Amino acid sequence: MPLTHTEAMTRPAPETLARVLALQRQAYAAHPVPTYAQRRADLLTLQRFVREHKDALCAAISADYGHRSRHETLLAEVFPVVDGVDHVLGELRGWMKPQRRSVDWRNFFGARNRVLAQPLGVVGVIVPWNFPLNLSLIPLTYIFAAGNRAMVKMSENSRHLAAYLIAHMPAYFPPEKLQFFDETGGVGVAFSQLKFDHLLFTGSGQTGRAVMAAAARNLCPVTLELGGKAPAIVCDSFPLQTAVERIMFVKLLNAGQICTTVDHAWLPTAKVAEFVTLARAIVAQRYPTLDSSDYTSIIDQRSFDRLLAALAQARARGAEVIPLLNGPAFDAASRKIAPHLVLNAPTDCDLMQREIFGPILPLRSYTDLAEVVAAVNAGPRPLAIYPFSHDAAQVQHLIDHVMSGGVSVNDALFHVGQHDLPFGGVGDSGMGHYHGHEGFETFSKMRPVFYQARWSSLKLMWPPYGKLADRVLSFLIR
Repeated sequence: MPLTHTEAMTRPAPETLARVLALQRQAYAAHPVPTYAQRRADLLTLQRFVREHKDALCAAISADYGHRSRHETLLAEVFPVVDGVDHVLGELRGWMKPQRRSVDWRNFFGARNRVLAQPLGVVGVIVPWNFPLNLSLIPLTYIFAAGNRAMVKMSENSRHLAAYLIAHMPAYFPPEKLQFFDETGGVGVAFSQLKFDHLLFTGSGQTGRAVMAAAARNLCPVTLELGGKAPAIVCDSFPLQTAVERIMFVKLLNAGQICTTVDHAWLPTAKVAEFVTLARAIVAQRYPTLDSSDYTSIIDQRSFDRLLAALAQARARGAEVIPLLNGPAFDAASRKIAPHLVLNAPTDCDLMQREIFGPILPLRSYTDLAEVVAAVNAGPRPLAIYPFSHDAAQVQHLIDHVMSGGVSVNDALFHVGQHDLPFGGVGDSGMGHYHGHEGFETFSKMRPVFYQARWSSLKLMWPPYGKLADRVLSFLIR
């Protein structure tokens, strides 16, 4: 018996992926440059899908986590998509306009230069599990704005959401425009080997290397959004209460399972004890018990076990491990781990070497800001840094001397949510950008076009070369 449409998308063979790619390529060839009206309609349709299905989408994501705060999903996934579409709609007409570029001496005869933003064709998107709606539909906003078609591969940890998208999105977009796929084993490998016109991957550095290697065989350009150990750097003059309030909000959002969250925090030595006291009070107020409906579960058993093992390793090697809630430090049934601070963690332990991706915040102390700069620069370049200081010169010094994908000053994470700023890593934390105008350009071919004048000035230079050519070249090279 042949597979149904839903079964084919949830259990796709490599041939199915190839057929969908061929279908989208054929549609692109027939209509390579959608009009502004067509792109606007696609964006409004994407926005309408989210608005009409937001409750079911929240429920599906929560089912994938075991428990995910509904408010966190609305705040970090649903709202950014809806608001992001509005932003792009406001900018799209201007982004699509041909850019005029200056012309050199040939302009004397009427030649013109233009740069046209034209669709690439078919874009592949590989989505992680931590913000699966945000990290699939926000890229689609820019992919559609640029006039492309898309194939989207969801994570193996997003089975409920993937099934929902596969079942309901066809009522909004035909398969020649958009198609979602589930991960059932081996799909990601086959997907990354397809000859897309561009491939966007968000996830771990290890998987990102494999995706890039597979794409390289097709000379397929990639945008890699990876992770890393993003530090908060609290300077001595900044109000500590404010810093703790903001850092702990971001650190515990989604139970710390965010690539741009604060991985660890640097504090002046004299302020570490006060940070601990303030963090205890703030966390107890926001999450009175571990079973709070506002507190999200760890995504799967492997991640849960990894985080507990990292805590145990640090404790066994002399670190001070401080749970911030009264009661049990974790609940195996719900896969919830209480927020923890860790003091004096050895620099070679897992918490300090690997991206934590959980509700555990190591605190590191310093006496001179130069120590922080040297320590951060000694490791891979992070996806973000978070300086806390009201001293503009101090902030600029950190921006100038510590390279990262992005920066939020006096808060954490929020550069990601600014629709008009590009988002992307650098070095080990990724390459390329999306969001903002840069996102539109990432998924466009910024195509240079030279329009020659009716009379070509180069005619002065046609062979056989003689005295006229000598005089022209002497004039140009003077």
